[in-house]
Amino acid sequence: MPIEADLPAVPLRWLALVVSALAIFATYYESDAIGEIADLLIRQRGFTQGQIGSLNAAIYWPNVVLALVGGVLIDRYGAARMALWTAAIGVVGAALTAFGTPYAVMWLGRLIFGVTEGAIFMALVAGLALWFPRSGVALATGLFLSLARVGSFLCNTSSTWARPLYDAGWQAPLWLGTAIMAAGFVAAVVLWLIDGRRPCPPARSVGAVAQARGLARLRFNAGFWYILGLHVLYASVFFPFRQTYAVEYLQHAKHLSLQAAGQVNSGVFAAAIFATPLFGLIADRFGHRALMLVFGTVLLPVTLLVLGLTDWSPWVSTVLMGVSWGLVPAVIWPATTMIVAREQLGTALGLITLIQSLGIAGSNLLAGILADRAGAGPLHPEGYDLVLWFFGAISIAALVCVVQLWRFETGPNGHGLERPSGTISR
Repeated sequence: MPIEADLPAVPLRWLALVVSALAIFATYYESDAIGEIADLLIRQRGFTQGQIGSLNAAIYWPNVVLALVGGVLIDRYGAARMALWTAAIGVVGAALTAFGTPYAVMWLGRLIFGVTEGAIFMALVAGLALWFPRSGVALATGLFLSLARVGSFLCNTSSTWARPLYDAGWQAPLWLGTAIMAAGFVAAVVLWLIDGRRPCPPARSVGAVAQARGLARLRFNAGFWYILGLHVLYASVFFPFRQTYAVEYLQHAKHLSLQAAGQVNSGVFAAAIFATPLFGLIADRFGHRALMLVFGTVLLPVTLLVLGLTDWSPWVSTVLMGVSWGLVPAVIWPATTMIVAREQLGTALGLITLIQSLGIAGSNLLAGILADRAGAGPLHPEGYDLVLWFFGAISIAALVCVVQLWRFETGPNGHGLERPSGTISR
């Protein structure tokens, strides 16, 4: 593979990290907003499980059409500009969701917000890869994701710290999410303003990569396709379960109150807040990234087994999934930037986001259909067992992909994922 020189370490990269993290913090908060009011929407507006699942699936449909286009636009116009545009769209989508009546307006708001949900994440991840040298990008990505987890954590605990808003009904919590999205837009503006001072990468021999056009930009080796499979399958379990079904499952099957269920669910993100940068630092220092991903992925089916087949405290599953959610994203995103050349990074992230969005949206819809057919709810909590088995099957497929990635990276054509950062060249 061609040799790619590393970026210089400039102090301004830390400001870029802070504002990027604030922008993704706001996006993650709004992404999880429906799950927190799912029970309110069922009781106060008569929504079905399928309608709740459709609201969360809606944010992923735009990526099916736009993700790959967005990735190419990142490569063409720059990550900071794309983050700015998509943050503005996200504010509009959040406001329509909060307005929320009739159902079609709420669904449209989630659909518009979905333009932001996928595109801003890949723009910000690509931007970090352009601000930070490879020797520190895993730690930077870990810190970035850590604040994203704070957004999810605050959303999952909002029924406690913003209880008066929840007591007022389903709408007030959504207006809070809109205000937080507006703050994320301000952060994106700052990132765009400082982008002109980003360090330029040193000259290198780019070979055929820089000349790739059209479908040639989608030419990647087997390591990329294995990691793409892990991206898609892992997300197709984690996001639908934790965003859509975890809180109501804990209420109906484990007999917790809304506040207690939110606290247990938020523990996943609380653990990840601290674990994510730690795992990023370990990956930079010691390597073994693919092996770390194997360990993080195997915890996913274990978590589902603990929930469905034991009477253990729900906090046990929270700890297991928290470790998994802290480890896998901390390693998988920097590993992706190491596998893909910078000139193709936006396109690669767009392709991942496109297929991942299909997976998450489809998983949300199928899980909702299974829950409805099984009669899952407070009067029949056993109906959730079918949903857990569905997510368990997907998590096993994710484990197969990551084992294949590990085998590839320990072979002669690996990208150095198993080596410490200081020994990697491309």
